[in-house]
Amino acid sequence: MFCEKAMELVRELHRAPEGQLPAFNEDGLRQVLEEMKALYEQNQSDVNEVKSGGRSDLIPTIKFRHCSLLRNRRCAVAYLYDRLLRIRALRWEYGSILPNALRFHMSAEEMEWFNHYKKSLATYMRSLGGDEGLDITQDMKPPKSLYIEVRCIKDYGEFEVDDGTSVLLKKNSQHFLPRWKCEQLVRQGVLEHVLS
Repeated sequence: MFCEKAMELVRELHRAPEGQLPAFNEDGLRQVLEEMKALYEQNQSDVNEVKSGGRSDLIPTIKFRHCSLLRNRRCAVAYLYDRLLRIRALRWEYGSILPNALRFHMSAEEMEWFNHYKKSLATYMRSLGGDEGLDITQDMKPPKSLYIEVRCIKDYGEFEVDDGTSVLLKKNSQHFLPRWKCEQLVRQGVLEHVLS
């Protein structure tokens, strides 16, 4: 049946929970493109036959195939666009370094797009706030306090705080650190916020 593969791509994304990125379905997208190519070639031959032989009975079939082509295109573009929106959201959630599990689910083109987006965002942030720039990815939610208690989930090494002191982040150690300084490490899974 026409457009089934394209609809399956959209359903696949719809089934995935918000904030998660399912694996890139290269085979499904290739099948949709092959179906589109076959529909286009069939339409071309029928259009030539209508022009040369005057067979007007083929016009409804041509229109049906054309509508199928448009639907396939809409579904494929919706699939790719939704994935890009999810990847953009991952940049804000995890920072500039994505976990390997997420990278594994991305195509090479999506990784390239992520890197370009990351560089564009970094350039924009450097242009704000004077010499040092302004990190707009910090404090995604308004903080209740400037310092938070965190527990180290895995060994990270030395971590320098604003006043110049260094803190050694070892597994299972707890620290009282500035929120804005350690929020990125919380998102990366190095630290976890300890709720009292």
